[in-house]
Amino acid sequence: MRDVGKLTEYLQSANSMKQPGEVTLGDLQDFVRFLGEVGMTASSQARIISGLKGFYKYCLIENITFTDPTALLDAPKLIRALPDTLSFEEINLLMSMLDMSKPEGGRNKAIVETMYGCGLRVSEVINLKISCLYLDVDFIRVIGKGDKERLVPIGSEAQKYITLYRNTIRVHQPLQPGFEDVLFLNKHGRGLSRIMIFYIIKGLVKKAGINKTISPHTLRHSFATHLVEGGADLRAVQEMLGHESITTTEIYTHLNRDFLRSTLQQFHPAFGGER
Repeated sequence: MRDVGKLTEYLQSANSMKQPGEVTLGDLQDFVRFLGEVGMTASSQARIISGLKGFYKYCLIENITFTDPTALLDAPKLIRALPDTLSFEEINLLMSMLDMSKPEGGRNKAIVETMYGCGLRVSEVINLKISCLYLDVDFIRVIGKGDKERLVPIGSEAQKYITLYRNTIRVHQPLQPGFEDVLFLNKHGRGLSRIMIFYIIKGLVKKAGINKTISPHTLRHSFATHLVEGGADLRAVQEMLGHESITTTEIYTHLNRDFLRSTLQQFHPAFGGER
């Protein structure tokens, strides 16, 4: 049902709500293409497609529909591709595109600083609770995949803009029941959607003129890449990202081969480096 919910959310955002029997193969292909654009991995896309196929099998059995639009829907090939990342300079350029004179600019600044500064997934930042902020000890508590909790260090910049947002913007917003503890709110006093975060990042990338395939997940990739390039312990990075397996984190050791090669040439004696 979560997979069907994701499809429903997409159709709503595209102003194309349909009954199950009205959904076409083209609609589903557009949906899968959108999942790729927002940074969802091929394996996650394949799992969602599997869920939708199961849903339509049920619909056929119960005579809710008489055709199965998923029959010819192909899952993406599970290729372990290296994700695009942003350099530190590009991150700063992205940040400079935010209009801090507007309330949404202050909120978005806090969101981007938190996503990059803590390596959060989109779902983790939109569900971040005020009660999970331990800024006095420089940590936040994050609810990740499978409802697993982890403590993540938070830097001074993210703390600064979260505090600014809470004290000067959020405090003046209406609050809908049930969202009192949610940190980042829309103008109606409700939580933000994944799609809203996607549009925020895409808008900043366009303004900055960055010609890369960028999604909200790129900020998480950049966070991990910059840590590894800076010499961070891979186990520590794994813990901060909330990866269950170290093999998932190891992809970041292969992201910047030029960086690794230049380091080797500079410091290894066999390559004429320092002795």
